[in-house]
Amino acid sequence: MVGRIIEGPQDLAEGMDWLSRHDNRFAQAYVLTGELPLRRKPEGFAELLGAIVSQQVSVASARAIWGRMEAAGMVTPEAIRAATDEDLRGCGLSRPKLRYARALAEAQVDFASLRRMPDEKIIAQLIELQGIGRWTAEIYAMFSLGRADVFAANDLALQEGAKLLFGLENRPKEREMRAMAEAWSPWRAVAARLLWAYYRVAKEREGIR
Repeated sequence: MVGRIIEGPQDLAEGMDWLSRHDNRFAQAYVLTGELPLRRKPEGFAELLGAIVSQQVSVASARAIWGRMEAAGMVTPEAIRAATDEDLRGCGLSRPKLRYARALAEAQVDFASLRRMPDEKIIAQLIELQGIGRWTAEIYAMFSLGRADVFAANDLALQEGAKLLFGLENRPKEREMRAMAEAWSPWRAVAARLLWAYYRVAKEREGIR
């Protein structure tokens, strides 16, 4: 069953109201963060290809590589299939990422059908793709598909945000983070936005690196 979809600010506001009523610490954090960003992104091949490009490189490097790929028109399955290895390496793709890009281009993912799938089925289908892990699949479900109850529990910034907000001695690992987030259903994706925003505010106030 497809649950709530986050389409606009009104959905974020509804989710924050629910979270604030269930845990006052969310309400306190929201006072500091202010309105949460929507962060909706496009669906489709280019978004997943961009996620592959961004793996294990700095934000600046990822933007530079993606800029070269866009300039070369290599952001569609057809273009990736037609490109030579030299073309792709020339844009900045490493050999592993070159393989992942080609695997994605050959996978012929039915992106439209993902909209009709339950959250876990979306994630299960995406992580079958070479180069796509659970974190990437969850981020795609959260922001490209707007799923309101998906949570990227292995995200370090979310874990650090939870440590700070809930006064934890240690940063929670993925299993603990996923267990904590169960209490925030059906608005786990809004809780994630709040924790990301809160972590940014905390870093600025306390000089955290």
